[in-house]
Amino acid sequence: MAAPLKPPCGTADASPWRLAERPYVLHTGAVDAGEDKRPATADGGLRSAVVVNPVKVGDLDELRRTVDDALAAAGWPEPLWFETTVEDPGRGQAEEAVRAGVDVVFACGGDGTVMSCVSALVGTEVALAVLPQGTGNLLAANLGLSNDLATGLGVAIERGRRLLDVGAVEEHYFAVMAGMGFDAQMLADTSETTKKRIGWPAYIVGAAKHLRDRPMRVSIRIDDQQPLRRRARSVLIANVGRLQGGLRLLTDAEPDDGYLDVAVLTPRTLGHWLALGWAVLRRQDRVPRMEVFRGRRVEITSNRAQPRELDGDLIEPGRTLKAEIRRRALWLCVPRPEQAPDLAEDAKAAGERGEQLIEEARRE
Repeated sequence: MAAPLKPPCGTADASPWRLAERPYVLHTGAVDAGEDKRPATADGGLRSAVVVNPVKVGDLDELRRTVDDALAAAGWPEPLWFETTVEDPGRGQAEEAVRAGVDVVFACGGDGTVMSCVSALVGTEVALAVLPQGTGNLLAANLGLSNDLATGLGVAIERGRRLLDVGAVEEHYFAVMAGMGFDAQMLADTSETTKKRIGWPAYIVGAAKHLRDRPMRVSIRIDDQQPLRRRARSVLIANVGRLQGGLRLLTDAEPDDGYLDVAVLTPRTLGHWLALGWAVLRRQDRVPRMEVFRGRRVEITSNRAQPRELDGDLIEPGRTLKAEIRRRALWLCVPRPEQAPDLAEDAKAAGERGEQLIEEARRE
């Protein structure tokens, strides 16, 4: 397990974050919807840790200065820093941060880093904040964060919290979705080089390689119902509904309703794929070649081993994918704490406030 990095010298002195000439205030409704109620430090800030994947960060020293100075300007104490490794992509580091008594863990990396931190924080009182550095971060897309460091910091500092459901798969947890079939194959065949060069559209290149692959024969059991049998290209088990790039596939999926939404995609021709994609782009309520079901337990069994993924991160291929809802298990820092289905609500405004915070920290 990685030891925490030593904090850099010269961190700015703590000072209150002022917004519109007023001291920092919580969003309206934060108390009812999930504002962090645990005691802060003597100067009003929360204790935090950053779990960072150094491979995803261009300039780690610059990132540390920005994060440390922004948190100091908001009155938070200096965070602990942990680097992920190939052997431990973040779960052990996040667990160590919990033992150190932090209130917030910043997951700074791609989907693997975020998923590892989710698995460590499920069932704890420690909130997860996302500082996305990857190209296709699914949870960041559902928060409206893109790769915006300022928004991620602003969202965490404003202390808007939502207590979310998560899905449990084997010893892992996911906050967004799990998948078997085409979606995981697309992830496997999207090169890191292309992602770094053009961002999330690189996944289109990976998808194009598999549009004509043969479907898988699957049996899908939802709760105690009779199994459904389909010839499907992909089966997604979702807690919330956005894909890479912010495209919303499941318009009715809510992050804390106690259910998983199951999307069964059955396109067989290029025309079917085009019709499906066009409907998603236009945000239509009915998407051709897609069935949607809902349940608390889902078991997918395929006729052959299939690629599988959790929150955009590949796991071992297998013939089955079993997921179960874990109710109200993860505290997540969100742009607004109200119970809106869309977690990205108010992300743009939070980003503007985060930019103000970073500019203030740099002036100091």
